[in-house]
Amino acid sequence: MRKSTVELENMEFYAFHGCYREEKIVGNRFIVNLSFTCDAEKAAQSDNVTDTVSYLDVYALVKEQMEIPSNILENVASRIIERVAEAFPAIDTMSVKISKMTPPLGGQVDRVSVTLDYKRC
Repeated sequence: MRKSTVELENMEFYAFHGCYREEKIVGNRFIVNLSFTCDAEKAAQSDNVTDTVSYLDVYALVKEQMEIPSNILENVASRIIERVAEAFPAIDTMSVKISKMTPPLGGQVDRVSVTLDYKRC
């Protein structure tokens, strides 16, 4: 079996996640990194996208979840993992990292990030 690791790096979204009223109105910039592993044997031989997990489709699911406002990043990350794992049973493991850029913390902070990991049982 040939394992493949696919990484969607630095996906950028403008979204309305946060606990504060202002965050829900003004929004903020978010960076999402998602990686997953799957069996690549068939796709490596066939050279056919239908034999693998399409990262275009994964991106569309991430975008869909980023458009749903949440109070905390853990909720967004969890929804992304659940949706992608449901859509692609071939995925063995996955990690999603969501960063809120320049969060309103009362001081200079580049970003705050949350990472959630997933492993299919």
